[in-house]
Amino acid sequence: MKEILIVEDIAETRRWLGDIASTAFPGCTISEARNMRAGISAVASKDFDLAMIDLGLPDGSGLDVLRNLRLVQPKAACIITTVMGEDSHIVAALSAGADGYLLKEQPEDLLIQQLRQLAQGIPALTPSIARRIMEHFRYTGPAADPEDELSSREKEVLALIGRGLRNVEVAEDLDIAEGTVASHIKTIYRKLGISSRAEAAWHAARMGLVAPRQTGR
Repeated sequence: MKEILIVEDIAETRRWLGDIASTAFPGCTISEARNMRAGISAVASKDFDLAMIDLGLPDGSGLDVLRNLRLVQPKAACIITTVMGEDSHIVAALSAGADGYLLKEQPEDLLIQQLRQLAQGIPALTPSIARRIMEHFRYTGPAADPEDELSSREKEVLALIGRGLRNVEVAEDLDIAEGTVASHIKTIYRKLGISSRAEAAWHAARMGLVAPRQTGR
């Protein structure tokens, strides 16, 4: 992660998150935005590897920044960093395409660890948030076992996107067209009743799917 955007309205918190990001990714460049409008402007003018976005901004919601980033920079990792831990906010963020959801109340060393895990394709989720997502799917997930619902190819795609691979990387691994990958992902999301890669990663882990990346590339 070389280029990082922090969208946060409180100056002291922006500096604190910047220090955490710099520790997690030494040598990275930090850009800051103090409100929704500045965040949207930033993502339109510069490419980022990672965005850490607060939800409650003085002129709107951080979700609008997230949605704009997803549109113009789909490969960027988007992490919500907030004090809002209600289910409605979590679901809204994951539905908008967040790759993780971190509560600011966590210890710094845990936040640093969770950010570093992004490079390994592990979603950045506060433990309490991860448990609630698991609880949610335990009671509201599809009635049928996902293993019975997905085809063999769909399981392969799910395993790869669950490890954090982008569509183009999945296409290379499976020797199929990138458009075909996108179609498989759409079908997987529909069958599993999900809408984000963070949820896909959870299902891949739940199903015990393992799909090592090819070597010698």
